[in-house]
Amino acid sequence: MKILITGGAGFIGSNLAHTLQERYPDAKIYVLDNFSSGHFKNLIGFRGEVITGDVRDKELWNYIRKKFFFDVIFHKAAITDTTVMDQRLMMETNADSFRYILDLAVEWGAKVIYASSAGVYGNTPPPMREEEGLEPENIYGFSKLSMDRIALEYMQNYPELSIVGFRYFNVYGPREEYKGKTASMIFQLAVKMLKGEKPRLFKWGEQKRDFVYIKDVIKANLLALEKDVSGIFNVATGQARSFNEIVEILNRELGTNYEVEYFDCPYDFYQEFTQADLTKIRNTLGYEPDYSLEEGIHDYIPYIKKIVK
Repeated sequence: MKILITGGAGFIGSNLAHTLQERYPDAKIYVLDNFSSGHFKNLIGFRGEVITGDVRDKELWNYIRKKFFFDVIFHKAAITDTTVMDQRLMMETNADSFRYILDLAVEWGAKVIYASSAGVYGNTPPPMREEEGLEPENIYGFSKLSMDRIALEYMQNYPELSIVGFRYFNVYGPREEYKGKTASMIFQLAVKMLKGEKPRLFKWGEQKRDFVYIKDVIKANLLALEKDVSGIFNVATGQARSFNEIVEILNRELGTNYEVEYFDCPYDFYQEFTQADLTKIRNTLGYEPDYSLEEGIHDYIPYIKKIVK
């Protein structure tokens, strides 16, 4: 099996690369990344090959077409910073380039498993279901919704292809530290508290998110690899938890007693409440999250402690 992971030096892509090489030791795995937000340190221990390039570059895909053949494409490359306001750049990177990948998948008969986002739902009332409430609040969410619509078109035109889209909710876990300001609030709050600083939240910390641990995200990707299905699915825990609760859990895990410092939210497109309906992914892929928020944070803390000196 030959596997290509776009965005493979990034948070989700690198976790996937490491897991796949252990799960499928005979597979030939390639990572494609332009290293704009991914980091080489995420690939320490990865034994496959790395292709350096930008998914927007049509010449890159022409080169790959001539040089390679892949059975599976995990498409994780994207601008993931939801505060980027350059609409053209966001659309070219996240949406337009997806067509190049799908065209190659048609040529090769390759399975495609790609990253969408809960950003497609904006502030529509939860629980979020795949077929409704598609009202993104920013260009990032719109670009991911555009990807989903492109994918649906290819699913219809090429029913023999397996195309799976995952609407990730708030993912956290090891190898996200190189995302900087776009790393999860769980990571950012834990680092602050380990450094002896007060945790800071937008007023009044009661905004809720469906936080999903990276190991559950990888589990969903492996299920999609193993099953012959197509469709777009939520990947989450199905439980919404507040930012205040994160601080409470971190205080317990770290043995601290920090009070939160609250400040005004500067964004007018901020999602107040996300919670996934998991009915579709349960019924189609047999996905069930293994980690609650408490369990995920407990598993993650030793990793964060190694980073914070």
